[in-house]
Amino acid sequence: MEYRRLGASGLHVPALSFGAGTFGGRGELFGAWGDTDAHQARRLVDISLDAGVTMFDTADVYSDGASEEVLGAAVKGRRDRVLLSTKATLPTGPGPRDAGSGRARLIGAVEGSLRRLGTDYIDLFQLHAFDAGTPVEEVVAALDDLVRAGKIRYVGASNFAGWQLMKSLAAADRNGLTRYVAHQVYYSLVGRDYEWELMPLGRDQGVGAVVWSPLGWGRLTGKIRRGQPLPEGSRLHRTAEAGPPVDDAKLYDVVDVLDELAVETGRTVPQIALNWLLRRPTVATVIVGARNEEQLRQNLGAIGWELDADQIARLDKASATTPPYPYYPYYRLPDFTRLNPPAV
Repeated sequence: MEYRRLGASGLHVPALSFGAGTFGGRGELFGAWGDTDAHQARRLVDISLDAGVTMFDTADVYSDGASEEVLGAAVKGRRDRVLLSTKATLPTGPGPRDAGSGRARLIGAVEGSLRRLGTDYIDLFQLHAFDAGTPVEEVVAALDDLVRAGKIRYVGASNFAGWQLMKSLAAADRNGLTRYVAHQVYYSLVGRDYEWELMPLGRDQGVGAVVWSPLGWGRLTGKIRRGQPLPEGSRLHRTAEAGPPVDDAKLYDVVDVLDELAVETGRTVPQIALNWLLRRPTVATVIVGARNEEQLRQNLGAIGWELDADQIARLDKASATTPPYPYYPYYRLPDFTRLNPPAV
């Protein structure tokens, strides 16, 4: 396993992390993802640790907290071998203190996660969304207090817009408080919006990307192809509307190239899609999920080899989209150079 520094921090994370969204199985959405119990989860954790996957990601809203409970049971007795990552901010109930990132909410959310995970500290605690109703100064101060209390060690954000992340970082810097070192983001071959603003921001500010849904909400599994119906067992039948939208024509163009590369490399479609992501700037770790051992072992096969330059270029071309203004026409990867516009 390759280990990478998480943003501008001293924390090293594995290139692949395990996402525990399939643990618990409560509710319509998460029930469609999976219903892994503690016994099954322990086996998946065993396989992950054997492969060097030491970080496990969850959230308080996953299966109404059951994901954290199952993960806590699965890592019991080996807490010193794992990194636990969880999130809060999204609503967990109908009350005014059941959502958001206010001080009382964050303190209560961390205490609840600690209890469900069966631990006395969280390695990486992330805000699941931006809370526009709470001053960022209050949010970063509360997180800093939790770090100083030893209840969380590193902090991050998730699903922030560029201005929201930068405003939060500026508030932390201005007051000498703990900075976000991670941004958990959606990024895949069929969803490259992260590159336009958040990637250069992360590079400039030392914020590492923790990638969620790297297979495009289950669309890059190798089971979805042009001219064929969705497989009967696909969770997209029940969850497509809850995930990031994907243009079908673009999806099939990408899958066509993935199929070509699968023949060339002897790797699977998911392995190729994951390997492409692992080469992208600012990416610290890519979260993979699995409902069973077979899926997990296949995802782990994305590590230990690399696509060549020509293969990467073909995937880049098939997955490319025109950025919106002002990123177009002055945006360019990989050096994030924005060219000066012509004089008028």
